[in-house]
Amino acid sequence: MALRPEPTAPFHSVQYALRALEAVARYAGGVSEEQIARETGLPPAHLGHLLRMLCREEYVERTGDGGYVSGDALARLSSAGDRRRALARKLQRSLDVLRDTVGAAVYLSRYVDGEIQITQYADGPGTPKVNEWVDFRSAGHAMALGKCLLTQLDQDGRRDHLSRHRTARLTSRTITNEKALFRELDAQPAGVPVLDLQEYAVGTVCAAVPVTVGRAAGSLALSLPVGHAHRLRQAAEALNRHAAPMLLTLVL
Repeated sequence: MALRPEPTAPFHSVQYALRALEAVARYAGGVSEEQIARETGLPPAHLGHLLRMLCREEYVERTGDGGYVSGDALARLSSAGDRRRALARKLQRSLDVLRDTVGAAVYLSRYVDGEIQITQYADGPGTPKVNEWVDFRSAGHAMALGKCLLTQLDQDGRRDHLSRHRTARLTSRTITNEKALFRELDAQPAGVPVLDLQEYAVGTVCAAVPVTVGRAAGSLALSLPVGHAHRLRQAAEALNRHAAPMLLTLVL
């Protein structure tokens, strides 16, 4: 099923990050920020922010003289060992940190073989995950992460999905009209989190942002009790900021 062609801000950030990582990898003994800027063509201010993110994610490390070398996380993901296990561990650590940062349960999902799959999540006693009272695979039209995945499909892909998973009314706020749902998906601004305001479950609000790898649609999402709805905008903005590091991990 085809993806919509519009690039996203996290996608561009990942492209820049890959260019920076390639530049660092060329210098086993370390390379200065100025040299990285020359080789990548990235503006110093943007590169500085990017290098801080790469250090935080342990993809690069600072040397004693202020240069940069490839980091341990990159070595683990690039090793000849069990890459799948190393990737899952890295993603889980990132999700755990994000959960604590935004104060909400967080979820990583993919659209695989025509179905919505939550591949990993992080919750806790103070940040409980959503009660799956209706199978998530059948509730994409009513969930932030599901709608985020559907925005990444073309019209035929969406129709195929809804031919197998009807737009059932789950709450009084659920969009059940296919045309109305498609209008909402088409009107979703790039770079703005998709929201679910008690559409899947009464008492829960959610937000999601895309993390698309190649032609595989994916999303990073969070959920909050409706009593914390006043925090949704700020939490969603934090979610958006963490989309690029999560996408980078998936790409490496």
